[in-house]
Amino acid sequence: MYRKVKEKLKQWKQNPYRKPLILQGPRQVGKTYLALEFGREEYENVAYFNFQTDGRLMETFEENIQPSYLLPILSRISKTSIIKEKTLIIFDEVQLSEKALASLKYFCEEAPEYHVLAAGSLLGVAVNREQFSFPVGKVDMIGMYPMDFEEYLLAKGEEELRNRIRSSFDTNEALPSAVHEDALRLYREYLVVGGMPECVAKYIETGDHILIRQTQETILAGYMSDMSKYNKNTEIPKTRLTYNSIVTQLSRQNTRFQYKLVKKGGRASELENAIEWLVLSGIVDRVYGLEQAKKPLENYKDIDAFKIYMSDTGLLLAKQQVVPEDVLYNTHELDEFKGGMTENYVDAQLKTSGYTTYFWTGDNNSEVDFVIQREGKIIPIEVKAAENVRAKSLNIFMKKYDSDYAIRLSTKNFGFEEGKKAVPLYAAFCI
Repeated sequence: MYRKVKEKLKQWKQNPYRKPLILQGPRQVGKTYLALEFGREEYENVAYFNFQTDGRLMETFEENIQPSYLLPILSRISKTSIIKEKTLIIFDEVQLSEKALASLKYFCEEAPEYHVLAAGSLLGVAVNREQFSFPVGKVDMIGMYPMDFEEYLLAKGEEELRNRIRSSFDTNEALPSAVHEDALRLYREYLVVGGMPECVAKYIETGDHILIRQTQETILAGYMSDMSKYNKNTEIPKTRLTYNSIVTQLSRQNTRFQYKLVKKGGRASELENAIEWLVLSGIVDRVYGLEQAKKPLENYKDIDAFKIYMSDTGLLLAKQQVVPEDVLYNTHELDEFKGGMTENYVDAQLKTSGYTTYFWTGDNNSEVDFVIQREGKIIPIEVKAAENVRAKSLNIFMKKYDSDYAIRLSTKNFGFEEGKKAVPLYAAFCI
């Protein structure tokens, strides 16, 4: 299946100032598969090392982390000739070995002619553990996320539809109604399946939503297990409570995170470490509110106002135990949840496209769901789960900050009027 991040890997390989690369992201997003596929396509051979399954690696790196010492031993372990520029060295589950991560510094300084790619889950959590030596400034880093809707379309053989969507996004011309409805159908299907590669592959092969849900529940169980394995004992219950509250937070009209929804009397001082763990693990994304929508946006974020979204909508629906048919057929039973679900979907698409997302709250209960910086301009984005496109908050924002234009995401077709670019939800990846 095509993954856009592969283009970044190719750019890394060709960069004359290339450093060892860390490919990071939550579990099950396809890091290992992509690294191996990239190695087979772009190099003469691959030397693959998994720190979870091969105990010899731990012993080797404990003894010495100099490349001159490691390379002959690694070549013997992998039964592969490790050749400068022609072999891709892959360290998988690298977060399990402090010394392996530290060795990347020496590969950068002493053996830059060797191409090293380290893949790991929970690296954000791992590098905050005590006595963990992270090679700051000595590595390149690429984040990897679940498949976005564009990658889902390509996996399903819908390249022509993808091309038509992109063309309409650029021209603001509406798609034929039949094509528009088909794209909306696939969008709702994607909400249920999500972007975890194993789920996408199984759905394309079987079309069985029960099988997909079982796979999603297995992934969710793995996340819960990680909260115990890679966390302080005192933080485990709070992290699980916080994680379990996300669905509740997104089911409310006001989707901003509220500590009292985690536990009665919950406070920031008690739960902030749990939230930080979830964010660093890549399981969730935290979106801050803005005090002012001015450049640079990061300088104006309100650290006390934020929303939390899950990294994958399929996992969100599985966690909520949503019946797939309720989403596929757009039933009214989910009306209270649709707003948060749709926001979650849009945040994931924007995150995959490389944006840092914020939201904005103004006077008179006005709120803009997302604010991004696109092509040097600050762009407000309003998200509607259906065709309701009343834009009071968007108008307030645009007037206050003299916006060049705004984006309105809904189930309506493409168009452009009164400074607002109408974009169907299925085309969020085009942004």
